[in-house]
Amino acid sequence: MSFFGLGGSSQPQLSSEQKIKAAENELDMVTTMFNNILDSCYRKCFDKSYDDGALSKNQSLCVDRCVTKYFAANMKVGESMQELGKSGTLGSPGVPH
Repeated sequence: MSFFGLGGSSQPQLSSEQKIKAAENELDMVTTMFNNILDSCYRKCFDKSYDDGALSKNQSLCVDRCVTKYFAANMKVGESMQELGKSGTLGSPGVPH
């Protein structure tokens, strides 16, 4: 599923250029999210002196939990943003951001 909802039939027809730009924006967003997860979970789950080629059980569990929590938080924020967008309060004057 697209972050920008380009797969839905209720969307107006977009030009090829608009579709390409939307896909590039989505790729940038996914890449940024991946890099943020990598950075955050690496700092949380690994010592600075990490020199082993394999993950320990504790490291593996830590990474799994960290990524799961990151995605859960990201989904909640996304759902909240969609609700604000639907209600028309996103970006409205006088509404705290």
